[in-house]
Amino acid sequence: MSIVEAVRAAAPVLAEEDAEGARRRRLTEAAWQRLRDTGVLRALQPARWGGGEMPLAEFLNATVEAGRAAPAAGWVTAVVGVHPWQVALFPEETQREIWGEDPARTLASSYTPTGRVERVDGGYRVSGRWSFSSGCLHTDGVILGGIVGKREWNGTQVADFTSVILDRDQYAIEDTWHTAGLAGTGSNDIVVDEVFVPAHRGQSHVDYTYHLGAHLPGRDVNPGPLYRLPWAVVFNAIITAGALGAAQGFVDAWTAETRTRRSNYGGMLRDDVLIQDHLAENQYVVNAGLLKLRNVADELTAVAEAGEWPDREQRARLRYDLARSAQDAGAAVTRLMRASSGRTAYTDHPLHRRYQDVTAAIGHAFLLADPLGQAFAALRLGASNVPAVHL
Repeated sequence: MSIVEAVRAAAPVLAEEDAEGARRRRLTEAAWQRLRDTGVLRALQPARWGGGEMPLAEFLNATVEAGRAAPAAGWVTAVVGVHPWQVALFPEETQREIWGEDPARTLASSYTPTGRVERVDGGYRVSGRWSFSSGCLHTDGVILGGIVGKREWNGTQVADFTSVILDRDQYAIEDTWHTAGLAGTGSNDIVVDEVFVPAHRGQSHVDYTYHLGAHLPGRDVNPGPLYRLPWAVVFNAIITAGALGAAQGFVDAWTAETRTRRSNYGGMLRDDVLIQDHLAENQYVVNAGLLKLRNVADELTAVAEAGEWPDREQRARLRYDLARSAQDAGAAVTRLMRASSGRTAYTDHPLHRRYQDVTAAIGHAFLLADPLGQAFAALRLGASNVPAVHL
């Protein structure tokens, strides 16, 4: 059974648990365990650690299916499922600490550098608060982002954005996740109080971003093309998959309801030409986004297999394509919502929560399309005003 088939088989459980997860503001244990059982959370983990080491496209397709069944489960699949890929770039010592005793260990994350990460002798001192840590109530550790001063690259000083990995006993989780959308992701705050993190558990995103020649020690032991992809584009792809899966799930639910819904003026809405046009147009938009998602995965993989690295313009274009696809899908969902019953305003209506989930998903900072579009166009034109976006 492929990973996509495994997630599809799990879809009924994920869908059944979705409402309870939203009520609890975290995935239910049944939903979390079902995701673990499919293997999707380890799809990008190196085979040498018992993972799938699958092509990025397969993981994205599986994430879409999870989000289609239950948006919160799809979002957690995307975020938690990408972390084994990142850990594979860390030194062998780090990988052994994370997976040596239990290869099924999982990590949450919060990359926005709202807390403090300082370089000290032998490693880093970490303190502060990080928000939006999806799935953190279920995982065994967390990856946090921080800016550790500046670093020279190609004669220019750039911010040294760094990821550090903490174990579960090194931080507290504060219950802050009271939201209308993606409530079931349990994306609470991570609070750290002056914790030391050894150097081998930190890694600069400068090395993820600018060139293939940067020495990432994990590539010495994980040399496959999967681990020669740019971090920012990969992360953009996985959350786009979560958003598009949620959007397709909304279209599915809207279609199911509209099949049996009667017009206030008599007759079935399914026979209304305008309703038919709404469905065709907005399903087209979501389909286009899914196709673009798969094209991005294929393009990234082809470049990696050729032993090359996408330049800044290509990375900006790929990120824009992804973010724009998610935003367009969100707009399609909004159009369908406007063509729905006024009863969708009730919080117990089947479309209400799904609409809120999609709206929350496309609000992620990595899915803001405008600055990415400007970056791509400025780089293509050779302009001097390229915005400071993570490429």
